[in-house]
Order: sequence, then structure tokens, then C-alpha cells
Amino acid sequence: MKSLGFFEIPSVAAAVNALDTMCKAADVQFVTWERKLGGRLVTIIVEGEVSAVKAAIEAAKETALLPVAASAVIANPHEETVKMVALSASRMSKVQK
Repeated sequence: MKSLGFFEIPSVAAAVNALDTMCKAADVQFVTWERKLGGRLVTIIVEGEVSAVKAAIEAAKETALLPVAASAVIANPHEETVKMVALSASRMSKVQK
């Protein structure tokens, strides 16, 4: 079972930088992102093994361009949580087409 990591930070640029840091620091995969308040608050969601997700989140916190609004690691997400993340990811794929 893959774990999920959530990293919320103000600004799209800071979020992209955090995602780059997370992917370089550990074996995690980008799942989706959510922008709120016109992109002034961005949540990045990654998945991978628990230790990799924890390492990725910590690396992003250490190198964040702006103060981190929130972060979390869910080691064994409930199926309803997985559904919610999948819904977010499906909305993103519709926008890209």
C-alpha cells in the first residue's frame, strides 16, 4: 500500500519548487495538486512508500521558499481518502486534455 503526502504552501512557484525537491529527495510520484484562493494556497499530493514520502515532505519543508501552511503523511490511507485524492487527480487530467 502506498502512502500519501500532502504539502501546502502559498504560491504556485513555491509549490512547484517543493514538488521538484520532493521528487529529487525520495522515490515519490506526483499525484495531483489543488489550488485555492486563486493560487495563493497550493496543496501538492505525492505518493510512495512511507519512508520515502516522509523524507520527501521533510526535504520540502527544509528548503521551502515560503512558510509552509501545512503538511501531512498518511501511511495507510482509508479507501475514502484514496477516492477523494483520485477525484482531484481526475479533475486535473480533464484540464490537461
